[in-house]
Amino acid sequence: MTEAHRTDQAADQADWPTEIRLSRDKRTLHVAFASGAAYALPAEYLRVESPSAEVQGHAPSERKWLPGKRDVEILGVAPVGNYAVKLTFDDMHDTGIYAFDFLRRLGEEQATRFARYEEELAAQGLSREPAKRR
Repeated sequence: MTEAHRTDQAADQADWPTEIRLSRDKRTLHVAFASGAAYALPAEYLRVESPSAEVQGHAPSERKWLPGKRDVEILGVAPVGNYAVKLTFDDMHDTGIYAFDFLRRLGEEQATRFARYEEELAAQGLSREPAKRR
């Protein structure tokens, strides 16, 4: 085994989650990594940053900013192979596959990404608040 391969393998292991736990209220996904990094990722944030084509599009210009997701909950967390989890939300969105390295990035970039989300909604005259039911 080469030194470069050992370094890559060590980096991969540091990105390996040691815990993925949904809070009792289903509004926060707690993710901890072998590196010691740990994040509490709100359901709303995970939903609006879904890696699915429905949200991300097939090019940066196709990115969709989803309003009304403040109260969204996570109904399920299912493993996908040895590299990801699939989240099911109470708005029935379930096509995003959250790779472990993507979850780590979401944790690291949470403040920046969420601020951008709020700015994009405001620029479009949209809100995080769910639509009022009749």
